[in-house]
Amino acid sequence: MTSDDISSPAEVSVAQEETSPQQLYASRVVLTTYPSQHGIEPIPLSWGAQTAAERGPVVVSRQPDSFGKRNAIGAGGGSYCIYRALAVAIGALGPNHRPDFRMTEPTNVIGPFPSWSDPDKIVSMDPWGHAIVEHYSDHLEQGVDIRPTIAITKAHIKLAEIDEAISKGELHCDGDIVSADGELKVVKVASEPVWHIPGVAKRFGISEATLRRALFEDTGGMYPELITRPDLKVFLPPIGGLTVYIFGNPDHISDPTKRLTMRVHDECNGSDVFGSDICTCKPYLIYSIEECAREAQNGGVGVVVYFRKEGRALGEVTKYLVYNARKRQEGGDTAANYFKRTEFVAGVKDMRFQALMPDILHWLGVSRIDRFISMSNMKYEAIVNSGIEIVERVSIPSERMPADSKVEIEAKIADGYFTTGNVPTSEMLENVKGRNWDEIAH
Repeated sequence: MTSDDISSPAEVSVAQEETSPQQLYASRVVLTTYPSQHGIEPIPLSWGAQTAAERGPVVVSRQPDSFGKRNAIGAGGGSYCIYRALAVAIGALGPNHRPDFRMTEPTNVIGPFPSWSDPDKIVSMDPWGHAIVEHYSDHLEQGVDIRPTIAITKAHIKLAEIDEAISKGELHCDGDIVSADGELKVVKVASEPVWHIPGVAKRFGISEATLRRALFEDTGGMYPELITRPDLKVFLPPIGGLTVYIFGNPDHISDPTKRLTMRVHDECNGSDVFGSDICTCKPYLIYSIEECAREAQNGGVGVVVYFRKEGRALGEVTKYLVYNARKRQEGGDTAANYFKRTEFVAGVKDMRFQALMPDILHWLGVSRIDRFISMSNMKYEAIVNSGIEIVERVSIPSERMPADSKVEIEAKIADGYFTTGNVPTSEMLENVKGRNWDEIAH
């Protein structure tokens, strides 16, 4: 970023007073475009093509040199596109800033795999999103604004729970996967959503027209081109992405001779970060990290996929409203009414709809999961139905469950979640109760 692109707080204040929309943008506001409009010539994009060159780059930018060449709807950056707009509005970022991609290349090579060119296997991410400089340098040199939607890096993780596992002898320091001071060595992949609209519609068994209309209406009409540009088949939605944590050699993920332990985890800020005991999210996440590290130490590989789907994709506000209703309902917080409270508030008990989730697994080259650290029937069915074999399902050990999480876990088991124990009856669910807010001990 150059000095022209970022300003000091004082300069920002001046920019807020002096900069008009006409100074930042062209004087004419373009609300939408049409397929046959003059100057609109999208760069060809063929989803599921055999190579990156044949597929073509995903171009969503409205910058002057790229506007007429756009072949996608939406905005880059996922949910962070709004913050970019704010940065431009207050003068902290130039509207036509271009990233300097030097030295940003991936730390590890992943793929390509046959699934990358299968239009039915990957519909919610750009399989070539990490390699735009490698494959689309000619377009970049011509001034086309193309942004990565995947980044691959390396890191070390330091967790108090891992230190505790080491002190108990449950995990050992091998100097490779787990360092002498208890740090976990990982490869990390961040991915932002890139939807192939026809593919997403097919995955859910609905028409493309229905999907486009719903996306248009329920985002407040944010993207009119969902309606006016049926020729554009790719959409970058303003939602959260995902992160992959790889323990061990990434090449082992696609190697059928190596064992793979995996967890697919949906974000739970209250538990994962702050340790709330009303659910099993953090204990399950920590348990899966330990199991992934052990698998890597034994010559296999471990993978944790972390999706930004807070509160079953209902959001944290809805989640807390449900918590309130659960604790205040007549008879207290019972497993029998666990899902009912959510449906009363949100209208649906779960909006994660795991049909798109396996895409990242196909991008990684997964064909078999030896140990799947999850009790979720939705995740299991989505993965298996996508053509990936799951050899063993692993539930969270009972001693790791927080006392107040029994309401959640028993309700889920009764609803079809995997368990090696007994499935609770309706009468048993009535007797599983969570503590009140003011109770210190369960």
